[in-house]
Amino acid sequence: MSTHDDAGRDPAPMAGHHPLRDDDPARVGDFWLDSRLTATPAGTAFAAHEERGDAVLLILLSEGAAADPAARARFAGEVNAMHIDTVVARGGQDQDDGRMAVRFRGEAEDPALADHGPLAPWAALAFDGSLAAVLEADRVLRAVDLSMSPPLSEPSGPDYRLHWIDRTGTGPTRAWPLPWPGRTDRAGWITMLVSFLLMALITAVAILLAILAFQNQPPVNAPQPIPSMGEGSGSGSPSGSQTGSQSGEPQSPSGTPSPGSDPGPYSDSPSMNQPSGDQSGPGAPTVNPRL
Repeated sequence: MSTHDDAGRDPAPMAGHHPLRDDDPARVGDFWLDSRLTATPAGTAFAAHEERGDAVLLILLSEGAAADPAARARFAGEVNAMHIDTVVARGGQDQDDGRMAVRFRGEAEDPALADHGPLAPWAALAFDGSLAAVLEADRVLRAVDLSMSPPLSEPSGPDYRLHWIDRTGTGPTRAWPLPWPGRTDRAGWITMLVSFLLMALITAVAILLAILAFQNQPPVNAPQPIPSMGEGSGSGSPSGSQTGSQSGEPQSPSGTPSPGSDPGPYSDSPSMNQPSGDQSGPGAPTVNPRL
């Protein structure tokens, strides 16, 4: 009877997915965003997934709600009231206390600049793809912006409006390590393999170009060593001409005796003797006998 009733029962309606916008982050914490599910002025609910993990429903507060301490406190209270199996992870400013503090994932080890503000609060919930899960996320967001909260007394006077209600942009997030430009999904093993092969190809082309550029260059001989003064003075034997000059008297190339072999009446060496008679020094004038 129950089996027949289950077969005839209509399946639960599934959630509608909408594409991400250009200003949506590619990743929040450890979760990659896949699509939009619902949005209010307080924040946005996304369908996301973790590395090698199941799909989750990630709620991220808007820029205005993330900057309001009261809105952050209301969001933390809604998350702390959930079942522990429903909350997969949580993070952001002022989300590390309460009953679900064990699910908090800090990002203090990620690099950040000094002028960057605190991260927007977020929570990743278990997601089965049903419309009921999306409606629950919408209820949490409306509890943050007080749009569904009943008045505490009879309304009177001017209408009340939150000061941050118009700041509906995505709250501040930080993705580390950075994703591929223009990509919002995780990189698989095919991407890593293609990157490695591309780097190997570029390296091989660079080595080939270097070989082709220098293979036709003529070889250059190494310069001859310059002997030192100690090596030139004491080593080696004198040349043949020096040997000949030591063994005999040197001869001039024209056959005439050298100045040192036959000095004649004059000598190149200095002397204190005065020339006598017809002897005269070099360069002295002579008398022509025909005169």
